[in-house]
Amino acid sequence: MSAPAHTRIPVLLYHAVCDDPPAWIAEFTVTPKEFEAQLDAIVDSGRTPVTVGVLADHLARRAPLPPRPVVLTFDDGFADLPGPTAEALAARELPATAYLTTGAITPGRACLLPPAPMMALGQAALLEQYGMEVGAHTATHPQLDTLPPKELRRELREPKAVLEDVLGHPVRHLAYPHGYNSPAVRRAVAAAGYASAVAVRHALSSETDERYRIARLIVRRGHTVADVEHWMDGRGAKAAPYPDSLPTVGWRLYRRARALVRGPEFAG
Repeated sequence: MSAPAHTRIPVLLYHAVCDDPPAWIAEFTVTPKEFEAQLDAIVDSGRTPVTVGVLADHLARRAPLPPRPVVLTFDDGFADLPGPTAEALAARELPATAYLTTGAITPGRACLLPPAPMMALGQAALLEQYGMEVGAHTATHPQLDTLPPKELRRELREPKAVLEDVLGHPVRHLAYPHGYNSPAVRRAVAAAGYASAVAVRHALSSETDERYRIARLIVRRGHTVADVEHWMDGRGAKAAPYPDSLPTVGWRLYRRARALVRGPEFAG
């Protein structure tokens, strides 16, 4: 059963914020002008901005949530993040959670992400100075639910260790590349020491969502301020938790079979 409107929590997923993105990420990019208008709509909604950590603590029954929360998340670690994007958030006193793909932001490291302007690993601490929470987004951005157990463990543990070394404190939260996960992946995430993981699901989260597949809404190039306003009202999408659909399960099985032939593939 879907959550009632008053318990629905918008968890927004942003990628790059720029005017001229590479073609492969353009669909998931918003312009700086549109981004600022969307942030203003979030502020005007009266929702209380919190990090994923706050939501995860509630889902683990460790702490209450403030009234009408909203969560902003950023995946991958594009070059705009520690600069104009973080500044726009800080100017409005909006906390957020950034999930970094360590292979993409470390020179010389292998990564499945196509080329794009990225931030540097050393800037992770700068994100925290802006009031952002830092989480992991794997090492190479693969489809986690197609990996053998050994490779899955490496993709989960390596970025956690790398970021903890840079930041000097535990990294507790993970984002699944392109949202791909499974029961086995979720168990591995918990075993790796993460307190939560966010998926995609194209849905609103809720106060009863699952801590290891928190639902998010991807903000796409074509989304408008009106879309954001609907989400802030708890409208415009269904709400988690809900079971995987048969097409979702079938698509996972197909991708697993394909990975046996092709090897690990980019999740995107």
